[in-house]
Amino acid sequence: MPLRIGWIGCGTHANEMLLPQLIRHDVTIAALCDTDATRLARTAARYGIAAVDTTGDWQAVLARQDIDAIGVATGPAAHFTIGMAAIARRLPLFIEKPPATTAGDAQKLAEAAKAAGVPVVLGFMKRYSTANRIAANVIARPEFGTPASFLGEYMTAPTYFEKDPDYTGFYLHHCVHYLDLVPWLMGEVAQIGARKHELAPGKLLLHVDFRFASGGIGTLVMGTHQSRGTPMEWWQVMADHQRVEVRNVHEVRYYRAPPFKVSRTDASLVDGEDTLVWEPNLTVAANEDHKGYHALLGDFLAVARGERRHVPDAAAGARAMHLLEAIIER
Repeated sequence: MPLRIGWIGCGTHANEMLLPQLIRHDVTIAALCDTDATRLARTAARYGIAAVDTTGDWQAVLARQDIDAIGVATGPAAHFTIGMAAIARRLPLFIEKPPATTAGDAQKLAEAAKAAGVPVVLGFMKRYSTANRIAANVIARPEFGTPASFLGEYMTAPTYFEKDPDYTGFYLHHCVHYLDLVPWLMGEVAQIGARKHELAPGKLLLHVDFRFASGGIGTLVMGTHQSRGTPMEWWQVMADHQRVEVRNVHEVRYYRAPPFKVSRTDASLVDGEDTLVWEPNLTVAANEDHKGYHALLGDFLAVARGERRHVPDAAAGARAMHLLEAIIER
């Protein structure tokens, strides 16, 4: 039987990224909420939701007795307020990142979810990107060894955050992604530091330095001074004579330690030695969702049904927010 979802928030991100992937699963959107009546009506029409099941009051959604789980994509302050109320109602909860405006509130949310035993899944879809999952599985293999270093860049453009001259939106909606992804790939962060350079108002460059509990080190470059019309994202994890890279979200390269081939007439490609490259077939007539939203929401629905999945939970959201505040303060 389809899970009945109460969905709160009908903005562009929900309409273009989340809801299209949610309805590919076995669900019914039983209630839809947004404070903007026009946006609410447009979204309801798009997804075939009756007017009687729409409201501008999120508390009315939580009060319904026919809801199995809640999805929230509003803004960080409302994420925390609605999230705490949903946990109190013991409703499984999907919250788009970030879970709150502060690390303190994110921690409160995590503690409330743990105390109540309510599953909370954060919108850290970077873990679910097809290429990132492939690369993470490579890193987890015993033959890869202990990761020694992380290098990465995750850029954006000034126009994307032009209404946030203090870079609040850049930190909360952009940087927080990699402050979940990096520990997921490399393990717990023991120390973190940051160096900042403002090229001009609205154009910030940020270098984040990591020391991991494993002894590994890392550098992450983020900023608001690149064009969103170009590839914006790349990362690499290195171990001893092994490294794996993900380029532009969709391409994986796994390097080992092959012998030199230039003087060998019998040179060939050898499994276990030579570089492997994977990229998706983007001509296939299917919505594979290589950004990861479909798989992320699939895991949310699984835990809402009582299944066990390794998901980005409220504790992961609190960890990312604590790391975020540590670099903002430097």
